[in-house]
Amino acid sequence: MKILVVGRGGREHALCEKIASSPLVDKVFVAPGNPGMRSVAITVPYLEDDQQGLVRFARQHNLDLVVIGPEKPLVDGLADRFLEEGIPVFGPSPRAAQIEGSKSFAKALMAKYGIPTADYREFTAYTEARSYLEQSPVPIVIKADGLAAGKGVVVAHTKRQAQESLEEMLQGKKFGEASSKVIIEECLQGEEFSLMALVQGELVVPLDVAQDHKRALDGNQGPNTGGMGAYSPVPQIPSGVVEQAIAEILEPTAKALVLEGRPFTGVLYAGLMLTSEGPKVIEFNARFGDPETQVLLPRLESDLVAAMLAVLAGERPKLKWSSQGMVGVVVASKGYPGPVQGGVLLPSFRFEGGSVSVYYSGVAEKEEGLVSAGGRVYLAGCLGDNLREAQQKVYDFLCQYDQPEFFYRRDIGQACLDSAAVQSGSDQEEPR
Repeated sequence: MKILVVGRGGREHALCEKIASSPLVDKVFVAPGNPGMRSVAITVPYLEDDQQGLVRFARQHNLDLVVIGPEKPLVDGLADRFLEEGIPVFGPSPRAAQIEGSKSFAKALMAKYGIPTADYREFTAYTEARSYLEQSPVPIVIKADGLAAGKGVVVAHTKRQAQESLEEMLQGKKFGEASSKVIIEECLQGEEFSLMALVQGELVVPLDVAQDHKRALDGNQGPNTGGMGAYSPVPQIPSGVVEQAIAEILEPTAKALVLEGRPFTGVLYAGLMLTSEGPKVIEFNARFGDPETQVLLPRLESDLVAAMLAVLAGERPKLKWSSQGMVGVVVASKGYPGPVQGGVLLPSFRFEGGSVSVYYSGVAEKEEGLVSAGGRVYLAGCLGDNLREAQQKVYDFLCQYDQPEFFYRRDIGQACLDSAAVQSGSDQEEPR
């Protein structure tokens, strides 16, 4: 088989690596990819929004499957373009991708079909939004309605912070058209986790659970980012809660999209909060999560390509997961998620023992080697017999390469480990 992955980040790097490991696959292409991926895929010079070029490439090379990584090409209808040419694609139509492309659409869908989520209101007028805000308790959540690269959510702990966020989004058009409408919703309290599933219509095949770290700084401080690290499994989320989330959230959402005439194909991602009332939806995405994919796929012992093909055929594959834990830490340019300066030479990594994975995202290539070219530059991840070992290994690896131009959180997975130590009365946690 010949497979094309669309995208250029760490998520796509991990996807290419996993797809290339399948015995079903002869060639993996990635468009546009980045220079750090070349060990696992052939990069081709078509941008994610070049629908005509991508479809032409797929036809010329008789591709057997296309896997679309980022959300914007999905919302823009790239999957439909491939399907029109008879090229199988693992990704939703633009109508189904609205579950990520419009938060107001997603919230209305959940309200209509009784899918548990936070109470909310939507606004396009600043004066009305501010009036509602003045009567609401804090903390409170302000969300841009459209796509904002993971940065369009503010958890405001004061009225002043909430008002400033409203001004930036509705009046300052901080995210352009994406923030011409905002959602104001209650701030859910509890343990957050990510649950993804391979979906075809009403067929839902869940992946294992991961936990992302959205805030830029240690201790969950600083602004929201696209993700500063993740780990899997998540021992503090009981298996019964996961089953409840599948039965009350993922499966009803897939069925709701079918009933709405928007059947979903691809990866349905639910960002969830385990509240005192059970799991509730924080957000839906229409694709593999980033950086969750980078810590989940190395733990997947099954053939991902065979699983995706089975789901496309309406069959339910059985997925097998390693009992090992994986911790992944994002290394970002100083200033992220704000403006950053690129062109910083990356170190030449030494990989010993094969337990370290580096997935590149914001990089370019110069004569002297790979250089930074974005906010999130790469993710380093390690497998371990348990999460504590995985965490120790990844930070031991990263401390060899500290550079003043980059930063990373030093507490990825720590809250889980602290919780496990408290529950067990020791400093060792047992993987779920």
